[in-house]
Amino acid sequence: QVQLVESGGGLVQAGGSLRLSCTASGNILSMNVMGWYRQAPGSTRELVATISYGANTNYADSVKGRFTISRDNAKNTVYLQMNSLKPEDTGVYYCNYRRVGNYWGQGTQVTVSS
Repeated sequence: QVQLVESGGGLVQAGGSLRLSCTASGNILSMNVMGWYRQAPGSTRELVATISYGANTNYADSVKGRFTISRDNAKNTVYLQMNSLKPEDTGVYYCNYRRVGNYWGQGTQVTVSS
């Protein structure tokens, strides 16, 4: 089992920045992939960004150039730096861990006001 704890969400004005963090604990294996997904009200959960254990990254087109995903393998922690935030970035952001099994955090709310 793997537990994920997210932090860093909040309310910010359009154009502002937030940094999300997610720390994994439990049966952590190397060569995992961690990432962030989000879900807006009335919408399905969608990919924001993922990062492999070797730091290969993948981004949704809607966040490229504005968001940066990074990780600290020694701390089992993944980060999402979000800049130039837009109202359409509003949603619940979920941390994800994939290796043997697929695990989700409880989610953290990000609200961007116009």
